[in-house]
Amino acid sequence: MSEFATLHEIIKAGRANLDKPTWDYLIGGADTETTLKRNRLGLDSLALLPTALGNVNDKQLSARLLGVGMRIPVLLPPLGSVQLFESGGCVSVARAAEAFGTLAFVSSVAEPDFETVAANSNASLIYQLYLMGDTGWLDSRIERAIAAGFVGLCLTIDMPQYSRRERDILKAYVPASGSQAGSEHYAFQSQASWQTVAHIKEQFDFPLILKGISTAQDAKRAVEAGVDMIYVSNHGGRVLDQGRGTIDALPEVVEAVQGRVPVVMDGGIMRGTDILKALCIGADAVGIGRLQAIAMSAGGVDALTRALELLEIEIDVNMGQMGLSHISELNAEKLVTAAPVNPPHLLSAFPLLDEGY
Repeated sequence: MSEFATLHEIIKAGRANLDKPTWDYLIGGADTETTLKRNRLGLDSLALLPTALGNVNDKQLSARLLGVGMRIPVLLPPLGSVQLFESGGCVSVARAAEAFGTLAFVSSVAEPDFETVAANSNASLIYQLYLMGDTGWLDSRIERAIAAGFVGLCLTIDMPQYSRRERDILKAYVPASGSQAGSEHYAFQSQASWQTVAHIKEQFDFPLILKGISTAQDAKRAVEAGVDMIYVSNHGGRVLDQGRGTIDALPEVVEAVQGRVPVVMDGGIMRGTDILKALCIGADAVGIGRLQAIAMSAGGVDALTRALELLEIEIDVNMGQMGLSHISELNAEKLVTAAPVNPPHLLSAFPLLDEGY
């Protein structure tokens, strides 16, 4: 997919390949979609500050998480309906992660199943779990993930029940997982508690990630409970309506964690400069959820790999313009608040789409 010279082109191609119900499912949020828009508003309300006369001849963009090397600090988050966007589903995501050199998450409600994904890829994979059964079911899933070679377990905690997504409700659209408001699929998920975390840590010597942390209080409690990585997320604005953008929640979480475990985040990340802003605040890596799905729709493994390459180019170029050569040089002093120039929406990071490009 080297013909894609910009992320704009990937967005345009991905949208053209999806019917309207599926596109709306992908881009929609909960209720008023305020949280979704705040993800972009928060990112657009920050400006990067350059440093003059920095030697940027030799850049270092790589990172490590859970002992796994990453070409850039960008991971591929779990997508429960990833198979809607390309027939290979999670296998295609894993193969793109392997081809580029990064971590990928495999959702427990996506297709194909996690063991098939592990058997068909050499990527470093994290198993994301929704609770769909009792403690015995949970333990069995974790044991199988360990046996399959996964490098960690991610428990999603920001979705105790399915949210109301009015774009879908108005069209009577039901996603591939079958989940919808009031769904019985969440009978066990709604019972998840800190006791669930304690049980996992007591029973398994396996890295545990909590995805959906958004406050200092929960971050501190997670670290105290032995969690190995904090994942700041609001499910892309698809769960709690009227919430904060994740980039706005990130500073207090980073402050609460105090470097004891890695912190990653997602929510509205679409460009290399978005990634730089999150790293300045203290994130160790970021996830690209919707961008991942759109790239899959644009051309599967090759297009997703190309999207990662383009993000790498954007990170490299803009770090150079900032006078920086190493991602460790990114810190809060390189950021300042600034007025957004575009009304926030999911694709406001791609203004040339409105001009027909």
